[in-house]
Amino acid sequence: MKKLLLVLYIIAGVKSAEAQQQPQYTQYIINNYILNPALTGIENYTDVKISHRHQWVGLQDAPVTTYLTLHKPLGKQDDRTTATSFDMPGENPRGRNFWQDYEAAKPHHGIGLKIINDRTGPLNRFAGYISYAYHIGISARTSIAAGFEAGVQDIFLNRSKLDFGTTNPVDPAVYNSGEINSLKPDFGAGIWVYSADYFIGLSAQQIIPQKIYFSDNTVKQQQSKLVPHLFATAGYRFFIDDDISMIPSVMLKYVQPVPASIDINTKFQYRDLLWAGAGYRLKDGFNAMLGVNVSNTFNISYAYDYTTSQLNTITKGTHEIVLGFLIGNKYGDWCPRNVW
Repeated sequence: MKKLLLVLYIIAGVKSAEAQQQPQYTQYIINNYILNPALTGIENYTDVKISHRHQWVGLQDAPVTTYLTLHKPLGKQDDRTTATSFDMPGENPRGRNFWQDYEAAKPHHGIGLKIINDRTGPLNRFAGYISYAYHIGISARTSIAAGFEAGVQDIFLNRSKLDFGTTNPVDPAVYNSGEINSLKPDFGAGIWVYSADYFIGLSAQQIIPQKIYFSDNTVKQQQSKLVPHLFATAGYRFFIDDDISMIPSVMLKYVQPVPASIDINTKFQYRDLLWAGAGYRLKDGFNAMLGVNVSNTFNISYAYDYTTSQLNTITKGTHEIVLGFLIGNKYGDWCPRNVW
């Protein structure tokens, strides 16, 4: 019965465009590139992220999302001449002195790649994108970037997961069509404004509306439509003391025709080594996050979501892990300079 309810919810939601069609991420704050292509090439190195998310653990066929992202700058210049991986005794390498010397980005380009596999019940979405962005300073300490991503997404329906026996029959137009596979072009774009103290971003995913048929195009009742997803994000960083900084942030997500979704998060960072955070998703649940920079080439973070919706009676929460790699990190940074 749990499986049936979940699948019916998914099909009804996608069919009427009343459910989120893109994956949900708890730790978007440490990889805003997954939502906004304008961050392509924002750092001095190639930024690689690998993530796996298991949503609503305990509920059969609940959403499972895995992604790989990587992006790097092209022609990016930096006035620094020495590495920053060596701590001065008693001084935070990401303390007030570091940020006082922060300068806006020199004009440069960025390229990137994003691969996502998102599975929920009988539906599976596999997507790949190439991204590009251009960064330029607009004041001494503030930069702006604009970017886009283009790719394809393959959406298919596995009819074997719709077999619930004779007591819950499935529309023959769907069941008899086998595994339905639909390859569609996709496009996204975004803007990102960033400085030493704050960031503001606007982005859109799935800009091109796409019609998906869960049959052979002859049964119009099985038609669904993929709709644009709009995101607005903002955050501000300030110091509690010279070793600990606090970054409150908010994300507003809108998918027509449902009301906007709001995420509120706060991240605390100790030096350039350790961070922890907590958040709340309006009318959905709470989350806690923890991450560590193992070295100047590797980091790892974990998040747990506790849902407050009616699903909390049948699920054990949501787990999400993100692995990060800094390739070609010539300045030895343990944590990002422009994305924090």
